[in-house]
Amino acid sequence: MARAELLRMRDIRIEGRAGDAWLPIIDGVDMTLHRGEVLGLIGESGAGKSTLGLAAMGHVRDGCRIAGGAISFDGIDLRAAPDATRRRLRGRRIAYVAQSAAASFNPAHRLIDQYCEAPVRHGVMTRAEAEADAVDLYARMQLPEPDRIGWRFPHQVSGGQLQRAMTAMAMACRPDLIIFDEPTTALDVTTQIEVLAAIRGIVAQFGTAAIYITHDLAVVAQMADRIKVLLRGREVEEAPTRAMLAAPRAEYTRSLWAVRTLERAARPPSEGGAVVSVRDVSAGYGGVDVLRGVSFDIHPRRTVAVVGESGSGKSTAARVITGLLAPRTGRVLFDGRPLAPDHRKRTRDDLRQVQMIYQSADTALNPKHTLREIIGRPAQMYLGLRGRALTERVRALLALIELEPDAHIDRRPSELSGGQKQRVGIARALAAEPRVILCDEVTSALDQIVQEGILRLLDRLQGEFDLAYMFITHDLATVRAIADSVVVMQHGAVVEAGPRDAVFAPPHAPYTARLLASVPEMDPDWLGRLLDRRDAGQG
Repeated sequence: MARAELLRMRDIRIEGRAGDAWLPIIDGVDMTLHRGEVLGLIGESGAGKSTLGLAAMGHVRDGCRIAGGAISFDGIDLRAAPDATRRRLRGRRIAYVAQSAAASFNPAHRLIDQYCEAPVRHGVMTRAEAEADAVDLYARMQLPEPDRIGWRFPHQVSGGQLQRAMTAMAMACRPDLIIFDEPTTALDVTTQIEVLAAIRGIVAQFGTAAIYITHDLAVVAQMADRIKVLLRGREVEEAPTRAMLAAPRAEYTRSLWAVRTLERAARPPSEGGAVVSVRDVSAGYGGVDVLRGVSFDIHPRRTVAVVGESGSGKSTAARVITGLLAPRTGRVLFDGRPLAPDHRKRTRDDLRQVQMIYQSADTALNPKHTLREIIGRPAQMYLGLRGRALTERVRALLALIELEPDAHIDRRPSELSGGQKQRVGIARALAAEPRVILCDEVTSALDQIVQEGILRLLDRLQGEFDLAYMFITHDLATVRAIADSVVVMQHGAVVEAGPRDAVFAPPHAPYTARLLASVPEMDPDWLGRLLDRRDAGQG
């Protein structure tokens, strides 16, 4: 039985302002979506995926405009409809799940208040009904303590938990269409399985249509009925998922399908010993321990990858190392000597030696500052550079991260792509001339092509400057590519640690085996088989 058409977009043209000119972002793309259907949008960074997804709501970002084309949602002309009509649709019949939950939640309000706002305002539920529904969806999203987590503020939960809370919030009104903009990029592989299963369940149960935007081809294979490939704002090809996976027509699509990984042998530990040692550290927030007796080392010219589920304590360990969170017990050593637990009591040189690159460059870079100011500040604070010497240092760092200095030094973050922003985060960390860099999910929000460039850059810089990396990630393919050693964490404790090849070689520890089994495969039936095995009690 044919499904009714829900969304029709024809000859969509969207432009972005560049000074006094308007430049094309989306150039003549068509899109049709039926009730209960999932369309996957893929393509590299800058292809126009998110812009096209937002246009399905009749919305564009600041500095953009819909220059042509028609958008019809369930017979409503979204381009001609009054603003009041579009506002009634958004949240109630059309929902949006953004890529960066940290940037999307209001930090001053509890999760439960933000969940209840849409169903109460649109008259779908009373406040009490919305709270009960939130607990139900939090449980389906595998959030811990679903009856209590809603009373926390956004900063009191992990990034992966926040992303799941936002997905639940989008489902609150049981909309006809949900636009998922990279909803699992911040999630570990086991959590991703639960979220993907929940999304598939909602779509099937309520006949919800979805536009699923992602750079993860294995994920889109599990979620989409059809796939549309975009390149520089134009459609490359579109086909049913199985047909495209089996035989993509366009050369560009075939290039996306190719597996890209760094290939280098794991490096042995340096003879001089660890530069940073975490020794029997327990730490937490309030009265709750997040880390429990954690120990591991970070060696010069080597990368230790710290992996585990959302909430396992990976980022908390990094906060302890940087002095942003004092441990309850244990200590952190630098070159064999104890570091002060509180960063405010560390020397300036101690602070300089350990720098951090954050997961979300959108929230980590001050949008009001130019790259000259962003990169220059640590060079000024830690190295005392001023005037021309500071400018030359910034220019040299831009060249080092492969951004042309003259073209970029006075740009602001909003004028950069996602990959360029992450490179700026790397340059800012390097500006202090550290010995240790903590990389917190630095490639999770980037497409496959940009990821490869960032990983190659980090690998080259490590060799040039004898850097030690702690690489927090949920991407096990990245771990295989760049790690020398691996620390596997669960519930705040280290459950397995050792050289990369040893950790990934069978027999695996039970939790490590579960992580490896949860890595999606480029097979549309993979998720179904995995869930069937779990239902049968086989893993």
